[in-house]
Amino acid sequence: MKRTAKCILVVDDEENLRHMLQVMLGKQGYSVDLAQEGAEALRLVSQKHYDFILCDIKMPVLDGVGFLKGIDRAGTASTIIMMSAYGTEDTAIECMKLGAYDYISKPFKSDEIALVLRKAEERERLKFENRMLRDELRKECSFADIVSKNRRMQEIFSLVQKVADFKTTVLILGESGTGKELIARAVHRNSKRKSRPFVAVNCAAIPETLLESELFGHVRGAFTDALADKVGLFEQANGGTLFLDEIGEMPLSLQVKLLRVLQDEEIRVVGGTIARKIDVRVISATSKNLEHEISEGRFREDLYFRLNVFTITLPPLRDRQEDIPLLVDHFIAKHSVNMSRAEVACSPETLRVMMDYNWPGNVRELENCIERALVVCESGNIGVDSLPEKVKDAKSGKTPNLDFSSMSIKQAEETIERELIRQALEQTGGNRTHAAKLLEISQRALLYKIKEYGME
Repeated sequence: MKRTAKCILVVDDEENLRHMLQVMLGKQGYSVDLAQEGAEALRLVSQKHYDFILCDIKMPVLDGVGFLKGIDRAGTASTIIMMSAYGTEDTAIECMKLGAYDYISKPFKSDEIALVLRKAEERERLKFENRMLRDELRKECSFADIVSKNRRMQEIFSLVQKVADFKTTVLILGESGTGKELIARAVHRNSKRKSRPFVAVNCAAIPETLLESELFGHVRGAFTDALADKVGLFEQANGGTLFLDEIGEMPLSLQVKLLRVLQDEEIRVVGGTIARKIDVRVISATSKNLEHEISEGRFREDLYFRLNVFTITLPPLRDRQEDIPLLVDHFIAKHSVNMSRAEVACSPETLRVMMDYNWPGNVRELENCIERALVVCESGNIGVDSLPEKVKDAKSGKTPNLDFSSMSIKQAEETIERELIRQALEQTGGNRTHAAKLLEISQRALLYKIKEYGME
């Protein structure tokens, strides 16, 4: 099968060179367009995709550096090779920072151009293959927009699928930033209610005086500022799912009313006299220890039992370090599109630094870190300098910050075991035989645990 011709744009103010390259590259099977300066080239790039761009640096109107700056804003995926008879090393470095792939000095032989283009084609092929492999890995390790290969997270995905179609109330526990709302949305999207509304409300973000009206609605004149009837969130979610985030912050006066709604499946708007039947699946979440809140008199025990029919506890990111590379790739892909940043990658050294950090803000903090890094990095590579200071200052060999809220000895043992294996592998440069000796276990046992914890 005949391959589709690769498209090349040649940008140079020398007419003879433009046509020489057009003839030479045409003989090699490329489809060639010409531009005599940067502004014309930007117009052509906005109208057509080019696999490669050969661009002179010194040109009238808009030079090569100006063209690179303009094309970066356009977010093109073209591979750009710069040409110049006046080039210096500083110029080459500046062009690379602006996104150029390579640099060739004039005068050059036809063989030199052919070699640079072959190298660029091979680079594009490898990038495509890597992208395909990453996409396949993300598909295998993703569930309803949640990316993880961690064993505990995979078990949670299974629980979500099992509970999704029942109207059972679900309580999601976990530290701030672990993705509680994502899990709530996953329950909704996997249920028969997925075509109906998913309504989310943060109980801590709404003043206590307004929360009742927000949840249940009000009639005109119910209070001073009630100038018109208002439909509450329960009615908005009718037939679907209502997600009550930070339920531990709900005032006691409202907790009894919420309990009545869950028991009777009907609501009464503020200032209203008639109860209205509703069909709403309630999912709640909190980072607080509700049993402690009950003992302190801040949360009703009967409401807790109503909400806690089916509990999902999310692990913090520090307990699922094997997910960090996956999440980094996921967030780079997500935010580079919004920022029109083409082909940005994270260096191995940067990834190691991020693996050493404890991520107290969990997945949300990691996403913010990647978004910031994409803003400040000057090339297609996220280096350590692009990370926040507190992440760069993370020290390897730290002991894990264990969460004993579940009082699970098994869970604590798994966390400590995983951390010791990580440190042993790090100290031995990944040599599993030596790591097994440090851990005083057999190599076979180590291999089994590495596979079990997803640390391969």
